[in-house]
Amino acid sequence: MSKPPSGRRPLVAPRRSSTPAARNGGTHKHNRRGASKKKKPVPNRSLLGRLIRWIGRVSFAIAWRGAALVAVILFGTAFYYYSKLPPVSELLDARARGSVTMLDRYGEVFAWRGEQFGGAITPDTVSPHLLHAVVATEDRRFYRHHGVSPRGILGAMVINMREGRGPLQGHGGSTITQQVAKLICLGTPYDPEAWDSEAAYEADCRQTTIARKLQEVPFAIAMEWRYSKDEILSIYFNRAYLGAGTRGFEAAAQRYFGISAAEVNPSQAAMLAGLLVAPSYFAPTRNLQRAQDRANLVLGLMAREDYLTPSELAIAQANPATLSDAARANIGGYFADWIMSEGPSFLTRTTTEDVILRTTFDPAMQRAAEEALNDVFTNQVREGSEAQAAIVVMGADGAVRAMVGGRDLRGAGLFNRATQAQRQTGSAFKPFVYATALDLGWRFDDLILDAPLTLNIPGSGAWSPENYSGEFYGDVTLTEALQASLNTAAVRLSEQVGRDLVRQVASDFGIDSDLAAGPALALGASESSLLEMTGAYAGILNGGSAVTPYGLLELRLMGDNAALMGQSGGMRERVISEAAARQLTYMMNQVVENGTGQRANLSNIEVAGKTGTTNSARDAWFIGFTSDYVAGVWMGYDDNRPLTGVTGGGLPAELWRQTIERIQVDQPASPLPMIDPIAEGRRGPNRVLSTDEGTGQVLNDAADLAEQILMQVLGGLLGRDTQ
Repeated sequence: MSKPPSGRRPLVAPRRSSTPAARNGGTHKHNRRGASKKKKPVPNRSLLGRLIRWIGRVSFAIAWRGAALVAVILFGTAFYYYSKLPPVSELLDARARGSVTMLDRYGEVFAWRGEQFGGAITPDTVSPHLLHAVVATEDRRFYRHHGVSPRGILGAMVINMREGRGPLQGHGGSTITQQVAKLICLGTPYDPEAWDSEAAYEADCRQTTIARKLQEVPFAIAMEWRYSKDEILSIYFNRAYLGAGTRGFEAAAQRYFGISAAEVNPSQAAMLAGLLVAPSYFAPTRNLQRAQDRANLVLGLMAREDYLTPSELAIAQANPATLSDAARANIGGYFADWIMSEGPSFLTRTTTEDVILRTTFDPAMQRAAEEALNDVFTNQVREGSEAQAAIVVMGADGAVRAMVGGRDLRGAGLFNRATQAQRQTGSAFKPFVYATALDLGWRFDDLILDAPLTLNIPGSGAWSPENYSGEFYGDVTLTEALQASLNTAAVRLSEQVGRDLVRQVASDFGIDSDLAAGPALALGASESSLLEMTGAYAGILNGGSAVTPYGLLELRLMGDNAALMGQSGGMRERVISEAAARQLTYMMNQVVENGTGQRANLSNIEVAGKTGTTNSARDAWFIGFTSDYVAGVWMGYDDNRPLTGVTGGGLPAELWRQTIERIQVDQPASPLPMIDPIAEGRRGPNRVLSTDEGTGQVLNDAADLAEQILMQVLGGLLGRDTQ
């Protein structure tokens, strides 16, 4: 055999030993060198290590089995909810109540009641700006998640705890889908028999608890299976509450801006989307500046998501959304509440339909009354006074044009003093005494004795009425007696014509209150509302026929052209003759020209009216009319305490004058429907008597009080000189 190259040893397999010992790892020298080494023995692991390994294996086994169980429960529950979800069309409008939209006499919207729903909308029919504003504000990952966003929930919990709240208090981290789940109350419809009110039902639906969150997750997943993203948004767009009684973005756009949700610009869209977090707090009708600040934040979110370019953002921020004229006016609340109480309840207060009411309301007259009230109390009433006032303006047929139910004071509430307050009428009742006499054949210039009078009242004893001035004037004409509001003359006349007839005439004119049975009836001891009294005076203006004050012209369902009900006037049966009404109008004109109501006098318009002041000046009235309008004013305290320095001939007459001046500023003056005393042939004396009520007012300082006392003294002296 030749040598191997490079001196390498030839590769030769070792000889296999033939002895068993060598094959079994014996001590043969050649075998020890060629055999592999034995492995060292592994030391025993500690008991703790084995325990940890066992716990890990058990925990992993429990975890994956638990996760599988949770997944089965989650998807099983989601499938259950999925099977129960109705079609989208059934979820767009699930209001328990309908809405009432009120139109003024010119057909313009001025008030809303109930829950407004402007009609079903979808993401395809609204403005793209609105769609972008909602997604950017409420759920920027809406199109990417499957109903629940764990990242959003964890982030909200961190923010809540960082701000010192509980993990579920404040930010919820809910997706739009989860919010829709809340809006439909996890599929549980409202049951009037199970809940005290719809508000209580909705408050329960909005609760944020761990249990509710756990329910929301499978429900949101089920919704994502059942509906498309656009369908989920459709439910959201139509059911979200957005303040001021509006449900859905269509109703909110119409309520705040007077336009459809399809027409809103970026600024308006941002304001609407900004309402979602706190509808009542951010409602622009409550605080416009706060709503605009919130909208500005939403615009920034829209720009962050590239829904607005920098130039579009700058334009939107420079031109914030503002309210429509109707929303800005915010007038006629007392009138609207009265209409709601007068109409059929199933079509107003408890309606499940959307109703349109066309009314007699006149916004310009309402503003005139409110401005007059503000002017008088700002400039002629001491600061901090809690005195209240009410105003009613109507036409001769009873069509109510304006109504102020009280001053906006803290704690004043929504009590309507024009319709709900029953107060003693005082001398404002006296025209019905004279109306009775005139209708029985008395004349405006017939004489009646004004002298001390004592009547025996069964059960009460002797009663002796006195005049405000404390003096008596002997024989006076009916005109003079009413002009000076003489008490003894009114009582004597009432007793002569019969107080039962006086009660009947007053009742026929529309004073439905429980009228006093005793002789004090003539002095206004009975109670009535301002609306009743003003309506009764309207009967005098229109020639002696009673009227029913009304405000509703037409009622129809939204979308229908045919009216379900309507009214064209409030005229009723005749109470006194036209001749008697014309004489009474003249007598009441003299009250304003020469008597207790001179502060109601208008320089270029004929006015007739009557003052009224009750015992201790707890109530002060002035009710009067021109040829076009009747207006009534009441002043007093809600707790019935006496007024200070106020009588019917003072501030109420002043408030009446300022109201009518504003209303008739551009209207031509028309003569009152009254007699000409010269043509009638005056028979009695023509005198100027002292007034019974003066022209007192709430005075700001002692100088005004001194002047007031001086004027009353001079008036009394003038009356004595002319007897």
